[in-house]
Amino acid sequence: MMNLLPTIQLRGAKLHAVTEAQCIGHILDELDAARGGVVITPNLDHLHRLERDASFAALYQHADLIIADGMPLVWASRLQGTPLPQRVAGSTLFIHLSKAAAQRNRTIFLLGGAPSTADRAAAILQGRFPGLTIAGTCCPPMGFERDPATMEKIKSHLLVSRPDIVYVGLGSPKQERLIEQLKNLLPRAWWLGVGISFSFLCGEVRRAPRWMQRCGLEWTHRLWQEPGRLAKRYLIDDLPFALRLFTGAYWNRLTYNRERKDG
Repeated sequence: MMNLLPTIQLRGAKLHAVTEAQCIGHILDELDAARGGVVITPNLDHLHRLERDASFAALYQHADLIIADGMPLVWASRLQGTPLPQRVAGSTLFIHLSKAAAQRNRTIFLLGGAPSTADRAAAILQGRFPGLTIAGTCCPPMGFERDPATMEKIKSHLLVSRPDIVYVGLGSPKQERLIEQLKNLLPRAWWLGVGISFSFLCGEVRRAPRWMQRCGLEWTHRLWQEPGRLAKRYLIDDLPFALRLFTGAYWNRLTYNRERKDG
């Protein structure tokens, strides 16, 4: 299935070189063919985690569609000479895929998020896209993944509602780990980890202005909103990794051009 979509390698990680429109079309076409899958939307922090966390790398390898949610990944792909066509932000894909799902009579389920945001986000989506069917919502309490009774309730809810698309808004890698646990319940559904998207849509958390998103500065907006939680990740972990990413991408391009010249 996935060999039909072009891919690139970035620091050893596979990324699908598709636009948002191609991504949406692929998911809906696969649903029509009764084939499900998992979408991962890596950003710089995720790419860094792949090198440090073998269990996360295994989840990544099991994904069916891997799209770059982060301008640094797009810049590095261009620097390497294997350009991705565009950034596909998970928070935007969440909205646009829901619109397309309404047009194709597909149902969605919202799982996770801050308290009440899944319900509020579902209501907003239904208001924007008449005909969209919300198969269900579920916002389990903190620590639910360690509570067998709560996990059974979530599984029961999904099995009864049988959605076509399941959005999991828990942040990474928690959402990817939960999807791995649940995906076999509905093998014909598509599963997407969408992080804080429910809160963005509800207005509970403000998303960066569009110009900051285009310039790759969305992380500075998030850092300003949550400095205590994000400072170490962004400033101490991710910035040095970004430098290594760009340096490695440029070196790969030089090496490739030299090999072509010598060949």
